[in-house]
Amino acid sequence: MKAFVFPGQGSQKIGMSKDFYDNFQVAKDVFAEVDEALGRKLSSIIFGESQEELTQTQNAQPALMCASMAMLRVLEKESGKRVEKLCDFVAGHSLGEYSALCAAGAFSLSDTAKLLKVRGEAFAEAGKQGGGSMAAIIGVTIKQAEEIALRAKEGDEVCQVANDNTVGQVVISGHESAIDRSLEIAKQMGAKRAIKLPVSGAFHSALMQSAADKVKQALETVTINEPIIPVIANVSANQVFDAQEIKESLIAQVTSRVRWREIMLNLESADVKKIIEIGSGNVLKNMVGRTCEKIEAGSICSVESLKEFF
Repeated sequence: MKAFVFPGQGSQKIGMSKDFYDNFQVAKDVFAEVDEALGRKLSSIIFGESQEELTQTQNAQPALMCASMAMLRVLEKESGKRVEKLCDFVAGHSLGEYSALCAAGAFSLSDTAKLLKVRGEAFAEAGKQGGGSMAAIIGVTIKQAEEIALRAKEGDEVCQVANDNTVGQVVISGHESAIDRSLEIAKQMGAKRAIKLPVSGAFHSALMQSAADKVKQALETVTINEPIIPVIANVSANQVFDAQEIKESLIAQVTSRVRWREIMLNLESADVKKIIEIGSGNVLKNMVGRTCEKIEAGSICSVESLKEFF
């Protein structure tokens, strides 16, 4: 049993998937379709010179999906197999869930790009309005992280677990003042490290409600098909089966915890022996071993790594 997983924000880098673009027409076709869907040359930003411009939320989200889908389409073309013959499950971290749903045929590539344009812009706007921040807490359990978040907030402040990534690596999100307090509380509770993250908002927290509302509106405008491969959702760490479940999980995902550690454990319980990250970087590949020692992890992030996969 094998699972393909797709990276989220933070993995973007200038020139990602350029070697696929240069060597395979099917990858060029993905970039052309995304550019057309967005009505602008996102490819020029991905292959440009400004990491800062690429990292802007409204650019990073569709760009990461575009890179992942270009790599996946090349994998399908070169293997002569459709994705459902290549893996048994798909999942993605935060925006990567959209890549997973696109891979599974729940969304068209064009609609996925349009959804992530709305989502990225909504995240950026909510970040400006909300005044929130995020922090990574290393060396604590999920229960300890929940306690840190609870103790850090005062009054009506928001402070909650945003990403349960691996054993001992949790991200919390909320009002900046609460996040500042959480750093000290985490150290008092024995955390190895507590680091404020350079992000533009309190993602995956209640401060993102305005973004969730915009994502809901956008999802009403697209066709959602039944996935051809099981897709594991962020908010439940379980499979989503139909259009309504997919819609509800993506809306809830904006303000809710990404249960990545639980997703890995559930894949392990489903007898998955290998997880392949498809997209820029190796963040998800590197997370696997910290939670699931029995699962072999690999990645397809370059043409060279594609050859190694075969």
